[in-house]
Amino acid sequence: MQIKTQVKFLDRTNPPHIVTLILLAGFSAMVMNMFLPSLPNMTEHFATEYRLMQLSVSLYLAVSAIMQIIIGPISDNLGRRKVLLWGIALFLINTLGCIYATTAEVFLFFRMGQAVIAVAMVLSRSIIRDLHEQDQSASMIGYVTMGMAIVPMISPGFGGLLDEALGWKSVFWFFGVTGTLLFCLVYFDVGETARPSSKSLVEQFYEYPELLLSPRFWGYSLAAAFCSGSFFAYLGGAPFVGTEVFEMTPSKLGFFFGAPAAGYFIGNGVSGRFATTFGVNRLVLWGATINAIGTHISLLIFLSGNGSPFTFFGMMTLVGLGNGLVIPNATAGLLSVRPHLAGTASGLGGAIMIGSGAALSALAGFVLTPETGAFPLLFIMCASGILALLAIGAVYYREMRLRLL
Repeated sequence: MQIKTQVKFLDRTNPPHIVTLILLAGFSAMVMNMFLPSLPNMTEHFATEYRLMQLSVSLYLAVSAIMQIIIGPISDNLGRRKVLLWGIALFLINTLGCIYATTAEVFLFFRMGQAVIAVAMVLSRSIIRDLHEQDQSASMIGYVTMGMAIVPMISPGFGGLLDEALGWKSVFWFFGVTGTLLFCLVYFDVGETARPSSKSLVEQFYEYPELLLSPRFWGYSLAAAFCSGSFFAYLGGAPFVGTEVFEMTPSKLGFFFGAPAAGYFIGNGVSGRFATTFGVNRLVLWGATINAIGTHISLLIFLSGNGSPFTFFGMMTLVGLGNGLVIPNATAGLLSVRPHLAGTASGLGGAIMIGSGAALSALAGFVLTPETGAFPLLFIMCASGILALLAIGAVYYREMRLRLL
């Protein structure tokens, strides 16, 4: 059922304004990638190896996946607003821990704690599903993530500039200041949208099998997981490729690193405009195809011996475009499998996507060496793209069979 309430900015008795939802999603994305150009300098600061510091990506994603499993049921039971405020507050505490960490291991511990900011991404989508039906929610998620995509377009470059001017800790101070402002915005603007649940928290968790036994849920979840897997592998491997293969400075790497976000912005714009026209399945299929094309073209260019920063990062715009089509539409699809479990579905679907991303990110960081160049990363991205096509193909096959019955 759609909630019809007039939205007023900075009025916590009403649903949040779309600007607030965009900033919530954007902040979560910023925390994930703004510090990546600083990884080589952080490796030097802590006198450790790149492989260990790269775990700040994969461990963050792994904890984020776990967080998303529990955020859904908790917010379905306690409400979106309360969980958002607590999540941002805990994020700020862990950010201070990252700043004052004395060893790489202590830093990684608090970096994992920062993953609690997953509440911002998960619940911005759940709030939309609270307010809209499937195709309309896909359109709204598309517009929200289109606005969000501006952040990862500019944040790596800005992070690289901060690192060169003030050191890597300045990036985390920036997280602290902007996180505090976000907390204030949520406090004054986010009204409750979840319908009161009569079930206990334990009963909420017992509803997971209802989702896990749904083939549609798995089809949409795996399509999103493997398509975004290409991007998460990029997150784990691109800083190494940029610094070791192309010998780029942090600021230059940050500038190029945001290339996928440009495609992601366009993809989300298309989703927002055409989700109600073409439907979620068709847009997911188109997005998965574009993602696979981008990774395979990049691989072929490197195999021909013509790989360069422009070809490597340039082809990543197609990966971003594909993800911009797949993620909002696959998310709307999995949220609509069981509408009364929107928060739980958002968390579980996000956990599947982020968990697979954590594994692929760690794998990319582990297999890359100066001798291998970018090839292991490109092979991983290509394989993940093919699996995304198979997942959405399974959704189409099932629906075709149901129509024939």
